[in-house]
Amino acid sequence: MATQVIEKPSEARVSADPHDVAAAAARFADARDELFDWYRGHGRDLLWRRTRDPYAVWVSEIMLQQTTVAAVTPFFERFVGRFPTVADLAAADEDDVLAHWAGLGYYRRARHLHAAAKVVVDEHGGEFPRSVEGLHALPGVGRYTAGAIASFAFGLPAPIVEANTVRLFARLLGEREVVTKSAAQKRLWAFATRIVADAHDDGAEPATLNHAVMELGGAVCTPQNPDCVSCAMASACVAYDEGLQDAIPRAAAKKKPVDRVDATLLVRKAGRVLVRRRGPDEWWAGLWDFPRYELPGGLADATFPEADAAGRRSLPLDDPLAVEAADFLAASVRDETGIASSPGPLVGRIKHGVTVYRITLQCLTADATGGRLKSDCRWVTPAELEDLALSSPGRRVATRFLADG
Repeated sequence: MATQVIEKPSEARVSADPHDVAAAAARFADARDELFDWYRGHGRDLLWRRTRDPYAVWVSEIMLQQTTVAAVTPFFERFVGRFPTVADLAAADEDDVLAHWAGLGYYRRARHLHAAAKVVVDEHGGEFPRSVEGLHALPGVGRYTAGAIASFAFGLPAPIVEANTVRLFARLLGEREVVTKSAAQKRLWAFATRIVADAHDDGAEPATLNHAVMELGGAVCTPQNPDCVSCAMASACVAYDEGLQDAIPRAAAKKKPVDRVDATLLVRKAGRVLVRRRGPDEWWAGLWDFPRYELPGGLADATFPEADAAGRRSLPLDDPLAVEAADFLAASVRDETGIASSPGPLVGRIKHGVTVYRITLQCLTADATGGRLKSDCRWVTPAELEDLALSSPGRRVATRFLADG
């Protein structure tokens, strides 16, 4: 299908009021047929678009939150292969659910999926609510996800506002405010509600409309260098008309990154390594990890001696700051896990980010010297780590430093 090149709109609309949702919806309706034509030729054939099963739609939408389509596809196949129905998911052990989510990040999504599945089974007889309000009441189902399930699974004229459509709708409206502000959000949701209702009234499927605007936002109305001259909505777009594509949408100022240094200990005993389940108020709550701690104050500047080729300490631990840091780590492991240990050499470093933090994770070996294991702690072999729901950095540590056992 040849790409349609649309001339820039006339100067007659330059003064369009970004607060006039009704006028913007009317312009959208005038260009809607072009949008549908474009979507028929360019819409991706995604696994979750082939079904109206609310369970599959729900799982895909939760996975797609803060994750790209390319990354989600193999995880979606594996997850629904292991838990093919909402009843299967509800009956599963949480560790199994988290293990099949491992690698997607934002693990609270997986725990919410598990909790919501139990609600659907226990309170709704295994059937998903068929209203936006009922879906929104499920754990972890926000306004967007409720609208997506209602639209894609049940054909209801429910609005959706997510990352790609926020950008598209803000440009169509000419929204000048920061898009996360309540007033801007109200206008974006009002616009989304109006355009899907208008399409439904005109006989179009809400699912098609919502898929089309999400696809257009992701493929054409991109954050940088949007392809405006080829956009099916160019004739309805205030930002394009006024040359504001690069200024809209306005985002909130990003928080300045914060650097911190953590240390993790690979505590060994008889061919096994120590892991603990992270607590509900910690990052990666509910997942397994090696004992890890932020190095406080000046201890972050400690220089640990590195391991030699045989994994032994290459230099004596004679730096007073390193000695103090090693004592801090040994005491932390003992208090948290019940295991006494003797921290050994540094085997490597891993850099990763969590929220606003840029973390350098120092990875040390340690020998267990006694103690009694506390609850939510285990000794596992390196092979057993493969099936354990490890935190993302924990998985990286295991892959790099325990691959050979």
